[in-house]
Amino acid sequence: MKRSEINKILTDAYAFIEAKGFRLPVWALTPAAEWAVRGAEYDEIRDLGLGWDVTDYGHGKFAEIGLTLFTIRNGSASDPRYPKPYAEKLLITRENQVCPCHFHQRKREDIINRGGGILCMRLWQSSEDGGLSADNFEVNSDGVNMTMRPGDILRLAPGESVTLTPGLYHSFWAEAGGGTVLAGEVSSVNDDLSDNHFYTEQARFPVIEEDESPLWLLCSEYKSAK
Repeated sequence: MKRSEINKILTDAYAFIEAKGFRLPVWALTPAAEWAVRGAEYDEIRDLGLGWDVTDYGHGKFAEIGLTLFTIRNGSASDPRYPKPYAEKLLITRENQVCPCHFHQRKREDIINRGGGILCMRLWQSSEDGGLSADNFEVNSDGVNMTMRPGDILRLAPGESVTLTPGLYHSFWAEAGGGTVLAGEVSSVNDDLSDNHFYTEQARFPVIEEDESPLWLLCSEYKSAK
């Protein structure tokens, strides 16, 4: 992805979040160059990957396969300095912009439609070998248990949510005609480096072509800025 494209995505995302009445932490707009001089008091942000995250999953077609995220809080299962057992994110998905099919091996998460259009989620239970199970399965949406068939699509209107358990494959996108979706994620500790299992191999973070200076750093870039 070009840096100029990422900068535009971030400014649009910030405006969208603000328009939905959600406020980000004050450090969200820290100029990229300032991270090189931020002290140890900001280590939790760096170490746990808080902040902005834009990905095209290595496909080079962000409008079709991609996601914009902001991690607000997180903990660590292995570092006693960060004992929070929970995490929270914002997810911005555009119309027909697919987040590829994946499950988490340990993370349990609630995905909430915070506003915008309809959030569509296609779901499967995983099989023992990591494939797509042909069995029906149960999910819980806003406290209500429901039985679903493999590959069924759950449509979440603003205010609605679903609980995704470990091993439950999911892909999602904003339904055509309804506009961009601001989704929330409330979960156990998030670990993008070891807990994601994609049905087909994906690159989690983009390769960036530096055609202009970064506006705000992505969560994967803090350490390289030191």
